[in-house]
Amino acid sequence: MTRVALIVGSRGQDGYYLTRLLQERGDRVIGLGRNDCDVRERAQVAALLAESRPDAIYYLAGVFDSSEAAARDPVEDFRRSHEAHVAGWHHVLDAVERLKLPARLFYASSSRVFGDPAESPQTERTPLAPRCLYGITKRTGMDLARLYRQRGVFASCGILYNHESPRRPPAFVSRKVVQAAVEIKRGAKRTLSLGNLAAAVDWGAAEDYVEAMTRMLALGQPGDYVIASGTPHTVQQLVETAFAAAGVDWRPHVAENRSLVAAASGLPVVGDADRLRAATGWGPKTSFEEMIRRMVEAEKTA
Repeated sequence: MTRVALIVGSRGQDGYYLTRLLQERGDRVIGLGRNDCDVRERAQVAALLAESRPDAIYYLAGVFDSSEAAARDPVEDFRRSHEAHVAGWHHVLDAVERLKLPARLFYASSSRVFGDPAESPQTERTPLAPRCLYGITKRTGMDLARLYRQRGVFASCGILYNHESPRRPPAFVSRKVVQAAVEIKRGAKRTLSLGNLAAAVDWGAAEDYVEAMTRMLALGQPGDYVIASGTPHTVQQLVETAFAAAGVDWRPHVAENRSLVAAASGLPVVGDADRLRAATGWGPKTSFEEMIRRMVEAEKTA
C-alpha cells in the first residue's frame, strides 16, 4: 500500500532531499511551498489535511538565517519566525487532532534552542535556553509538539544541527566558502572575509539527516531526538577542505573578521545523537570531507 507523505517546506534543502528519499521508497509525496497552502490560515490547513489524509507530515517550514547575517528589525523577524515555526505548525497539530487523523508528525527544530549551552556535547536533557528569535520560536514549536503528544498526537521533534549540501543557500558560511573557493580557482581576484576561524561547528550532510527524520517516525512512540554528527570541525577546517577540493591555496585569499560573530560562551555547540542511534540505528554516513567535496563539485557545474 502506497503511503502518503506531506512535506511542509518541500522546496528547501531538506525538503528536496526528503522528497527524493521518500519517492525512492515508493511513497507518494505532497510537497508544499510558500505559495501552495498558506499555513498561517487555519481553515486552509484543515481543508488540505481533510482532503489528502497523509500518513506522515514533515513540518520543515522555516525562516532561515546565517549565523553571520546582519541584524534586522527584531519585531518583523519575530513575526516571520512565529508564523513559520509556531502558528503554521500549531494549525497542523490542531487539524490532525480535530480530524482524528492517524498521521505521524515530524517537527524540524534546531540546535539554536540550546543558546550558549553550559555543557558540550548537548543531549535531549540539555536545558533549552535560546538566545535568538529563531531559537525562541523553535522552542515554542517543540513545546506545542509536547502538548499535543499528551493529547494523543504522534508528534516528534528533531533537534537538527548544521547540515549542508549543494542546495544550501549562499548566505550560509558553508556555501559562501565553497563559492569563493571555486570562483578564486577560476581566476577571480577576491578576498573572503569570515568570522572566527577557530569557531567549532557540528556539520553533517543533509541527505543523512532527512533519513533520521523518517526513522524517527517509524518508532513506536513519538519523542525528541538530537540529529547531529557529534564531531566538531572549525571554520578553518571548512576553508582548508573546500579550497583543497577546488585546488587552490586558501591562505592568500581568506581574512578573519571577528566582528562578524557575536560573543558566545566558548563551549562548542555539538550534538550527541546516541539516543537516536540506540532507538533507530541511525548514524551519519557521509564524512565531513566528502560532504564538502560534493559541494565543491556541484559548485563547479552551477
